[in-house]
Amino acid sequence: MTDRGPVLVVIPTYDEVDNVEPVVRGVRAAVPGADVLVVDDGSPDGTGDRAEALAATDPHVHVLHRQDKAGLGAAYRAGFGWGLPRGYAVLVEMDADLSHQPHQLPAVLAGLDTGADLSLGSRWIRGGAVRNWPRHRRWLSRGGNAYVRLVLGVPVHDATGGFRALRRGTLEVIGIDQVASQGYCFQVDVVRRVVAAGLSTVEVPIEFVERERGYSKMDAAIVAEALWRVSAWGAARLAGAVVSRARSGINRLQER
Repeated sequence: MTDRGPVLVVIPTYDEVDNVEPVVRGVRAAVPGADVLVVDDGSPDGTGDRAEALAATDPHVHVLHRQDKAGLGAAYRAGFGWGLPRGYAVLVEMDADLSHQPHQLPAVLAGLDTGADLSLGSRWIRGGAVRNWPRHRRWLSRGGNAYVRLVLGVPVHDATGGFRALRRGTLEVIGIDQVASQGYCFQVDVVRRVVAAGLSTVEVPIEFVERERGYSKMDAAIVAEALWRVSAWGAARLAGAVVSRARSGINRLQER
């Protein structure tokens, strides 16, 4: 922890009143030196108030209130925008629903100790696992990640996962404030920018557990956004490769 510098765990919330306290307490127990920032999108169920009560008794816990539910990407951008000016060296993404188990946070952070710029908690590498997911959710996640690898050439197995640690320099290099994706596609967007910038990634196996309380925010619109954005990025990548090859061919002809 000391060698990595100060750590901020960013946890977006919307209607997670039953989960916010156990996830925050779990993070504080797993990595006592880390700070936690709950980014609440105006939850009508009182999640923000519950987070404030935690912050009132623990100086390591902070709350950022946002008026509207604007999507996962917007919440993370707001959280990173809060943390970077305050000097945090490592920023962590983590879901509020306990599908990302707090006791695995030290392993995700340790991925940075290999020299990586981005450490990804991965469900789909050896040692990773998913508990209590129906078969169609497994197929959707595995298929989506295979599509990302094929279309974008991203050399990771779980680009859609949201349990990850990033160095502050990584966020600055990729221009995190310019990432426009809103839903879970935000996770893919960050990974592709990290790879495009020539930065390094490492995948750490995690066990993902389906939520027991509350409801999932995944819907058809989120899946659709991810599909069309990844396809558009892939088309732009292919067009860039074609142009590059054409220019290379022209240069060779001119050299003859």
